[in-house]
Amino acid sequence: MAKVVIIGPAHPLRGGLATFNQRLAKQFNDDGHECSIYSFSLQYPSFLFPGKTQYTAEPAPEHLVINTVINSVNPFNWIKIGNRLKKEKPDLIIVRFWLPFMGPSLGTILRQIRKNQHTKIICIADNVIPHEKRPGDKPFTRYFLKSCDAFITMSEKVMNDLRLFEKNKPAQLISHPLYDNFGDIISKTEARKHLGLPANEKIILFFGFIRKYKGLDLLFEAMSHLNNLKLLVAGEFYEDEKPYKELIEKLGIQQQLILRTDFIPDSEVKYYLCAADAVIQPYRNATQSGVTPLAYHFEKPMVVTNVGGLPSLVPHEKVGLVVEPDPAAIAEGIMRFYQLGEDYFIPHLRNEKQKYSWSSLVKAIQQLAEAVETGQRK
Repeated sequence: MAKVVIIGPAHPLRGGLATFNQRLAKQFNDDGHECSIYSFSLQYPSFLFPGKTQYTAEPAPEHLVINTVINSVNPFNWIKIGNRLKKEKPDLIIVRFWLPFMGPSLGTILRQIRKNQHTKIICIADNVIPHEKRPGDKPFTRYFLKSCDAFITMSEKVMNDLRLFEKNKPAQLISHPLYDNFGDIISKTEARKHLGLPANEKIILFFGFIRKYKGLDLLFEAMSHLNNLKLLVAGEFYEDEKPYKELIEKLGIQQQLILRTDFIPDSEVKYYLCAADAVIQPYRNATQSGVTPLAYHFEKPMVVTNVGGLPSLVPHEKVGLVVEPDPAAIAEGIMRFYQLGEDYFIPHLRNEKQKYSWSSLVKAIQQLAEAVETGQRK
């Protein structure tokens, strides 16, 4: 049995990173290890956070130890938490990295832990080069990466970005596991009734935080070429919503849209996925997407753009359709989906989803840890 600590967001912080960390901790515990999470008492200063709130009102996950102690902007806190974990001597630290802003705090904590000459440190890198660039990105990222022993990425794009900074340390590409903690599949009829959606209309879903790189504006333009279907947008604006509203009015697509642009709590996620005919990811660029494993879990076909890691996760005309990131191509992909029909994709989805298990991720982490020789650290 190993003593494992995950460093990254967790309850009461909300969002995909927290959900992932909690599910991974559960898997370690289910597999007989002792796993806890070190999360943030202050994750972002409010001026850096684009949403309405960083916190969820939902109850904490059961049977998980979550230490809410890291302050991302207080260097004294970084030393304190690093020393605390150094003394605890976990066998393994798994640290999430998704934003260069976190490099100084996490890199300093990890440097303190390394002094115990026992704990191995594996980073799960969601992004290495961020979607939105800011001053200091490269030095902050470099400082953090130097403090890790090995890496896991969940897309080739992130692996390639990682190798621009760290050419020799062990790294492995692993598929993002399925989010299976949002409940079981329910009928489309039940889901639409719960959400107050029309029972018999064609409905496609855009799900998740709204940011420019996700291409919702491209999807709005595509909708202007489509008739007799509705687009359900479920997710909070993480940028100014005014340009989107102006575009909706300019295109005259108000009647085609169902906008649910508040944060979607975990307890409601299954209703949105199960209510849709298909999930649309019209991204301009992407590393990997947490929406894709959600769609797999709820067995929803996807229309995704040919960017980043999306095409490798969505085999074309099997579990979904891959199109170019422009409105006309997106519209054609949606029409092609309805030509083939939702049922066409279900057997492929059920077959493909077997690859994406949490136990596979745990095994990969353990194998990487075994490959790391503490004495070879630099």
